[in-house]
Amino acid sequence: MFAADAYAKTTGRPGAVDATLGPGATNLATGLAEAYNAGTPVVALVGDAHRAHAWKNMTQEARQLELLRPVCKEVIRVERIERIPELVRRAFTVATHGRPGPVVLDVPEDIAHDIHAFPADTFHADPASRRIPALRTRPGLPELHAAAKLLSKANRPLMLCGGGVHLSDAAATVQAFAEALGIPVAHTMSGKGAIACTHPLSAGLFGRYSRIANDLIAKADCLFVVGCKLGEVATRRYDLLPAGVPIIHLDILAEEFDRTTAPTVRLWGDVGATLDELRTLLSARTDGRLAYAAEVGERMHTWRESVSAKLESDDTPVGMARLLHEVNAWLPEDGVLVADGGFAAHWSGLLFDTKRAGRGFVPDRGFASIGYGIPGAIGAALGARGRQVVSLTGDGGCNMSLGELETAVRMKLGFALIVVNNAASGYIKALQHLMYGPGSYQSSDLNETNYATVAQALGCQGVRVEHPGQIREALQKASACTDRPTVIDVVVTRDPAHMLPGVDSRAAKIKPGDRIA
Repeated sequence: MFAADAYAKTTGRPGAVDATLGPGATNLATGLAEAYNAGTPVVALVGDAHRAHAWKNMTQEARQLELLRPVCKEVIRVERIERIPELVRRAFTVATHGRPGPVVLDVPEDIAHDIHAFPADTFHADPASRRIPALRTRPGLPELHAAAKLLSKANRPLMLCGGGVHLSDAAATVQAFAEALGIPVAHTMSGKGAIACTHPLSAGLFGRYSRIANDLIAKADCLFVVGCKLGEVATRRYDLLPAGVPIIHLDILAEEFDRTTAPTVRLWGDVGATLDELRTLLSARTDGRLAYAAEVGERMHTWRESVSAKLESDDTPVGMARLLHEVNAWLPEDGVLVADGGFAAHWSGLLFDTKRAGRGFVPDRGFASIGYGIPGAIGAALGARGRQVVSLTGDGGCNMSLGELETAVRMKLGFALIVVNNAASGYIKALQHLMYGPGSYQSSDLNETNYATVAQALGCQGVRVEHPGQIREALQKASACTDRPTVIDVVVTRDPAHMLPGVDSRAAKIKPGDRIA
């Protein structure tokens, strides 16, 4: 399921997955929740019990549709074999229209075993359902004019972009809009790539982890929220957005309006189509914004200079900043970084830089579950053929899906999997250290494991990295290995005081004497 999710995120085309009845179906629940919350178009074909034998203790039978219904857009059950073409089309239509999401197509055993003579013209597909966005909608003119008026008079506007930018395939549109009007762009983890991270107008990540963006939000006189749900992490647990500042909220899903904050203007529509429409109502950037736009680039440069010692550190064990610095230097402009949940996502969300607008960063932020790294790499490698794919996971996340490396070897997929090896569920251990102090750790330590050796046993290329100077060579080995995965086992600190990014907004809760990297 995670592979189908990453494939859809990488390609913009719906992913597909199948599962048997019972445990096969119920094992989809976490992946469906990821896709549902992230707006990923996926169709899950699920087997079900023979209708003549249902509720008679059939092997593996469960009330699976009741379990799956809350984590998908729609459940479609096939009750007659002749309706299969129609209902398959329906599944893909629902998955790709409006805010995309997963759809479950449930097929009872007797339907699957039945025989029917289908006319050839029955099997046709709606071209609009083959990728997202299937349809582009625009807000009403009164709302567009109201938004244009707010943006026109703002001296320090700021765009806050989320994953909806990528669901709309609108990153290039966002970057062009920002350039034309001189508006800086900050982003969530899912929204990374809404503008190139290396662009002078990029303010980077905002929310719980921020370089300069949170300060810009505090001083903004207009906030333009674009395809972003304004959830807990993005809003630093709902206290980030300043009171009294006008907010324009653009989203394809009307239910997101007023969920966490009351906007001044609500724009209900597709990101790309709406920005194109709004652009026609706005003049080019004002001279008053030139200094503001230049300030953003200067502040980002200053931030990079302030952390350069960590980015280039030769300390051992390997620092996360140095690791991401090497990945940034190695990964080509069209490369793809997949990020597992927790520790891996937060470090890469902060420090990984996309070099062009577009989806070059694939995190599982819909549900933020651990174990996405390997199947996510499989899906991204299938969807981004010819592009370099690297996945960042922790040792805990790797443990959860380690067996899928056999799948990747069998499929001859040449991606790089970086295992951040801290012999712990690092995010959990760091938070326990943060909240309760040194030595207060429960169920967070893991056994010391050499994942390079494990990978070799599974048929992968395995490389162990214990010193920063070995990182670049390991990445080059991964580039040269195109017919199987390369697992790079990177030994990082075992000290929980150095596991979280130093800009974690919870750092203020650290007790005297404690440290945070």
